[in-house]
Amino acid sequence: MKVSWNQVLAWRLRRQYLEPLADPDPVEVVGRLCGVQAQVTSSAELAIALRRESADTGGLVPALAEGALMKTWAMRGTLHWITPEKGADFLSLLASARTWEKPAWTREFGATPQQVAALVEKVSEILAGVELTREELAAELVRDKRFAGMEAQLKSGWGALLKPLAWQGALCHGSGQGGRITFTSPSTLVPGWKGLPDPAEAGPRALAAYLGAYGPAGPELFDAWLSRGSLRKTVLRAFMADLGDRLTDVEVEGRPAYVLTEHADELAATEPTRSVHLLGGFDQYILGPGTKAEEILPQEHRSKVSKTAGWISPLVVVGGRITGVWDVTDHQLNLTLFPGSSAPARKDLEAEAGRIARASGLGRLTVQVS
Repeated sequence: MKVSWNQVLAWRLRRQYLEPLADPDPVEVVGRLCGVQAQVTSSAELAIALRRESADTGGLVPALAEGALMKTWAMRGTLHWITPEKGADFLSLLASARTWEKPAWTREFGATPQQVAALVEKVSEILAGVELTREELAAELVRDKRFAGMEAQLKSGWGALLKPLAWQGALCHGSGQGGRITFTSPSTLVPGWKGLPDPAEAGPRALAAYLGAYGPAGPELFDAWLSRGSLRKTVLRAFMADLGDRLTDVEVEGRPAYVLTEHADELAATEPTRSVHLLGGFDQYILGPGTKAEEILPQEHRSKVSKTAGWISPLVVVGGRITGVWDVTDHQLNLTLFPGSSAPARKDLEAEAGRIARASGLGRLTVQVS
């Protein structure tokens, strides 16, 4: 089966609820996208809103309170909104990589594998049935002499010591107290939480979920998205073998990849698009395949999107390819197009600006292109 990148990108836009627009439930969107990055709450809300015809925001926090969504450190060690079912699979694989047992991790963060194991046990005990602020949780932990000297790390906003605990299902973010960050256990937050599945069972499901939004792709791209390449190749091959005939080989302009068999006919029939989309910062459209995906983002422009301190710029997407970035100042939406990129039609830009204005509560935005 041979397809073009133009077909693939048009198909991904459809799979990611960007084209055509409907009004999917926010939990459904988070599930389809395999999570939405959560460091910046407004960016996460915008990512959901721009995938809904109504451009409504505000669905994430209520879903968290109901246990329909979790907020926790997941893919690549970054904070994400995830659904409990798919999130449990992703966390299981992240835990299986045991990255906190590597000497380099111990040297950087000052906790041995034995101390991390003890933290998992103690935190699971402390957070059973309660929510605590970061400071309250740290205060409880440092009463135990095994964790003496860890208070500063436990209180750190980077959460380095807490990430291995999140991956092992010992903690997640709570619903919050007066706007402050709180932590609880998944079993407290999520009704019917079953814990983390066996990685051998979770892996094929997680890979299939990824391909359903970001395929065609290979297992290495999945692992780069999930764990920055921490899973062994033999493990990834086992996931592929377990999926068996659920996968179809695809050649994308000479590059071998895989798509779910259930999506193969739809992909083959997809026509290229010239649609225009303005997407917010940290959007999964680029984070799914990664900012090194040159079929979406030319390498010479990567630094304009993937900036210092892990910041991902808002995107101008034309025909599935990133052709520029944008920002908003004083009720003006400023587009900076990459050299050589043609400006989209004015009516398309104004329509997208209107959707961003509605989602952000900014009123009317004028559009400036440079």
